[in-house]
Amino acid sequence: MQSFRSSSRLSAMSARGLAAGVIMACAVVAGLPQTVLAQDGDEVLGTVNGQAITRQDLDLTLNDLKDQLGQMPAEQRDGAALTALIDIRALAQKAEEAGLDETDDFKREMEFLRQRALHNAYFVKEVLGKITEDEIRARYDKEIAATPAENEVHARHILLETEDEAKAVIAELDGGADFETLAKEKSTGPSSSSGGDLGYFTRGRMVPEFEEAAFALDVGAYTKEPVKTQFGWHVIKLEDKRAVQPPAFAEVKNQIQSILLQERYFETLGKLREEAEIEITDPALKQAYENATAAQ
Repeated sequence: MQSFRSSSRLSAMSARGLAAGVIMACAVVAGLPQTVLAQDGDEVLGTVNGQAITRQDLDLTLNDLKDQLGQMPAEQRDGAALTALIDIRALAQKAEEAGLDETDDFKREMEFLRQRALHNAYFVKEVLGKITEDEIRARYDKEIAATPAENEVHARHILLETEDEAKAVIAELDGGADFETLAKEKSTGPSSSSGGDLGYFTRGRMVPEFEEAAFALDVGAYTKEPVKTQFGWHVIKLEDKRAVQPPAFAEVKNQIQSILLQERYFETLGKLREEAEIEITDPALKQAYENATAAQ
């Protein structure tokens, strides 16, 4: 199973290989009624040596292999997943015949997987399932209210190699030259083709010297002295200044939900650790555990 999960075979399959896999799978189910129901009402898609493969089995496989299958066209995923599931069942049956399911290592791994599945089921039911839309909205409102007001500016610039060139451009601007036209003609920066347009930006997005000069300007004004940065000499014009608008709820809803999930998860774990009788006999591992839990 583990070697199959880490294999890149699925992602490398050609359309022809997938078609062959579907044909082989169809041969397994030949002779069955078009729709067969398992005892629990689940649709049976086929059998492997008499063992049913149901729609739920296929859905579980699709979910388990979503990283590999996600690279494939949607119309090929069912066939690839069914091929994988048949292979898994066939090899698993052979392993049982060989008694591999009775080894201590296998039983130990199965117990770990059982506990991990229970961990995930509890998380879904008691953590994920209990975070409501109202709670996400309330956290959004709280974060927006706590965010300090911030301005952003819309600026253009003309980047030149020397201070004298920058001063010459400023002299042309003082004489009535158009800033965008000069930027297209003289700027050495990548924004020259758009008239030096840098769009809107907040503090912390530009190098300090450029940022301070831009934010100090009035709307419509340009720097009367060249501004030197690591990139060269700049002449900067401020097009607009406005308050930063907070992101819409829909844009950050998933992010906020993830934050709440993480907080609730570690809160739940903290309570469980306090209630549990935990004893670690190895001193180094005990210290490592304490460091890890403290960091959470």
